[in-house]
Amino acid sequence: MEVENPKEIEQNPVCEVQCVHTDLISTHVNQIITSDQANHLADLFKTLGDSTRIRIMDALSKAEFCVCDLAALLDISQSAISHQLRVLRNSNLVKYRREGKMVYYSLDDDHVVRLYSQGLEHINEK
Repeated sequence: MEVENPKEIEQNPVCEVQCVHTDLISTHVNQIITSDQANHLADLFKTLGDSTRIRIMDALSKAEFCVCDLAALLDISQSAISHQLRVLRNSNLVKYRREGKMVYYSLDDDHVVRLYSQGLEHINEK
């Protein structure tokens, strides 16, 4: 049997013995999300895994913007902004409203605002 490097154990801590706590497992077995829910959540995080989309969400966390204003604010082409907004819209992260010939975007709801805010808070506390 090969002895593990102590530095490796410190970097990747795991139990040194095999011990299953059946009482803990039985308490939580029906509380774990389903594979389908996990896939949907992973897709949501994949959508958020693009810095341009994050910058758009940051802008929309502060105010409602039309595509033209978002493009000017973020110094990105209107077509690129439109494409990213479509991706965000397909994930129900942003919504739009039409006012005459103008289309204004905002974050979809309070859940999205909290998701974005908590993510930003998390990275800023490190």
